[in-house]
Amino acid sequence: MTRAPAVRSALLPTLGRAALGLSLLATAMPPYRLIAQEGGSAAPGKAVYEKWCAGCHGDNGDGFGEAAAFMLPRPRDFTRGDYQVRTTASGELPTDADIRRIVDDGMPGTAMPGWRERLTPSERADVVAYLKGFSRFFEGASPEPIAFSGAPGRSAEGIEEGARVYQELECFRCHGAQGRGDGASAPTLTDDWDVPTRAADLSEYWYFNGGGTVEEIYYRLQTGLNGTPMPSFTDVIESGIITEDQLWRLAQYVRSLGPEREPEVRSVIRARLADGALPAGPSDSAWEDVEPAYVPMVGQIIVAPRWFAPTVDGIWVQAVHDGERVALRLTWNDPSRSPDPDWQEWLDRVAATMTDADGPVPTTQGPDRVQVQFPQRLSDGMERPYFLGGDSRRPAYVWRWLSEPDGVEEGLGTGLDRFAPFTGSSAVTHAASFTDGAWTVQYTRALAAADTSALAFVAGRAMPIAFYAADGSNGEGEVRGAVSAWYQLYLDVPTPPSAYVAPVLVTLLTAGLGVVVIVRAQRRGSRAASESTEAS
Repeated sequence: MTRAPAVRSALLPTLGRAALGLSLLATAMPPYRLIAQEGGSAAPGKAVYEKWCAGCHGDNGDGFGEAAAFMLPRPRDFTRGDYQVRTTASGELPTDADIRRIVDDGMPGTAMPGWRERLTPSERADVVAYLKGFSRFFEGASPEPIAFSGAPGRSAEGIEEGARVYQELECFRCHGAQGRGDGASAPTLTDDWDVPTRAADLSEYWYFNGGGTVEEIYYRLQTGLNGTPMPSFTDVIESGIITEDQLWRLAQYVRSLGPEREPEVRSVIRARLADGALPAGPSDSAWEDVEPAYVPMVGQIIVAPRWFAPTVDGIWVQAVHDGERVALRLTWNDPSRSPDPDWQEWLDRVAATMTDADGPVPTTQGPDRVQVQFPQRLSDGMERPYFLGGDSRRPAYVWRWLSEPDGVEEGLGTGLDRFAPFTGSSAVTHAASFTDGAWTVQYTRALAAADTSALAFVAGRAMPIAFYAADGSNGEGEVRGAVSAWYQLYLDVPTPPSAYVAPVLVTLLTAGLGVVVIVRAQRRGSRAASESTEAS
């Protein structure tokens, strides 16, 4: 089992920036170089930076490396000294330890990886010094971290108080009612460089910039995220609108919007045997008893047009069967029900921001979509279709759902943009719902294949399964979108009656033998006592 990869940044609501003056000053100043750069090829950290960092952040540290145009959000511009994740006050520089943490652990939700395993401690220390050399702001005194108070104990009442603070501060305007990044202001958000930026999906705390513990969330609320719409709430406390304890309660509430534990990625998706009828639809309460499996999704960056900024970063998959039919329920977060006029501004900004190296990003919204793919036939080996929708040599058996018009087709794929639906009515039925920034789609099909080109589902055998998802309001479609690796779908086998009878027989037999042993032991004890009495 592995932890889910982090692919989304954590941003909070737009309430203003205390660092406006500093940002304007940084924009006006030229990107001076300091000692770290002036030392030439011998400067500590220079070789490491040029090998591992310049491709994204640029040779001059201005965030315009060769790969930058493919990324959303953009790589950090070191010349401005504007860092998101810090333990210092809003608008202030980070400490060396703050920068080192990002170098070590990366920035979840962005293309920035952690370098703890790749670079030595001394190399990471040198590159921290080198990064600081891109901005003259670091010439002054070292910044001091904020002294944070301790967290109050967690309680149901505390979570309720945090929910009230969430409403009072109008966090829902960006993050939505359930925190899924679908608030009314979400399509309009940009950073200080006028690049579109997403409101964080607060239900996925494992993707937060700076960490997803209650303490780490509280630190971000205190410090803000420089360069983004996320403000510091320190001034809100100082003005008496809320107390520091209430800000802690808000952090606890935000953490409660996600599952208790970070999802663990397993290779097998289990379809348990239903006790009764299959769920009638995606909102059926029967799904509450079916354990979900988490499937991480990443941008499709293999075939053109590649896409490095997908909306969908994970799908929760549930499966159940009754021996005759199988039902799959897929749930994923998407801030828009595409096409959505409110998100046209977002799409226009994305299309203007992202590179057109693989062709222009569409400016007309398409439908949302999700595809489930299987092999046509099961094999005894590891043969599977190409994970990007199959190919001509080994087509994939595909269930394809679109939001507009709402419908599902089954057919064969020989590539993500090459899908041939079966003729006649589909053997796969579906129902879909969209609520508060989340899609839920249920597919249902008989285990036996109605078409000779379709896969027959077999209980007790692992069957390869993979997924593709696209957000039509984000310029995504047949090829631009998010993909998964191959997983295994396993349908539970009915338990034979012997499995219940055998333990009972073993128990009875064991009990019977125990009685015989006890009786014999008692008889031997009585005989020995009698002989002892006669002898005396």
